[in-house]
Amino acid sequence: MEVSKAEFIKSAVKPKDYPPETLPEVAFVGRSNVGKSSLINVIANRKALVRTSSTPGRTQLINFFDINGVLTLVDLPGYGYAKAPPELRKQWGPMIETYLAKRTNLRAVVLILDIRRIPSDGDLKMLGWLDTYGIPPLVVLTKCDKLSKLERARQTDLIAAAIKREKDQLFLFSALSRDGRDRIWQEIVRLTAAEME
Repeated sequence: MEVSKAEFIKSAVKPKDYPPETLPEVAFVGRSNVGKSSLINVIANRKALVRTSSTPGRTQLINFFDINGVLTLVDLPGYGYAKAPPELRKQWGPMIETYLAKRTNLRAVVLILDIRRIPSDGDLKMLGWLDTYGIPPLVVLTKCDKLSKLERARQTDLIAAAIKREKDQLFLFSALSRDGRDRIWQEIVRLTAAEME
């Protein structure tokens, strides 16, 4: 998909503050420091639509972005960052689950995993939530440029087994080379195309 417009809409915590449910939404979620902001920026074809940071846990609100006036991308808070204040960590889970449970125009969730790491309990819990609410997960493995071809293949096998998915259901991505962007977009379009026409 060619992105001609990518704009920040608003941030929210509670459903009453979400934007109207007029466009299909695709949300992005993952552990802190997994490369979520970089992925969204590459997907949106913008260098700084989402602020990237070397400090994990920066995203503390639900952020909504308009893409071409036909689709909304949603940046959910990163989870699993141990150094975040405990009261903040307690808020993230309910905030994310409420969004997943109540957002009727949510069509898919891009679950982002670092290819170098075995999925955490938080990742497995997120997949469980998506299954519970009937939301299709699009599993993206980031930071693929940091591994050799052989290491990528081995890690993909391990991750697929850990999350009980077939290897061909995993999308490999590198923010550095932009490899994987087109395939991810194809899947997003497939899941939302009927509403974007």
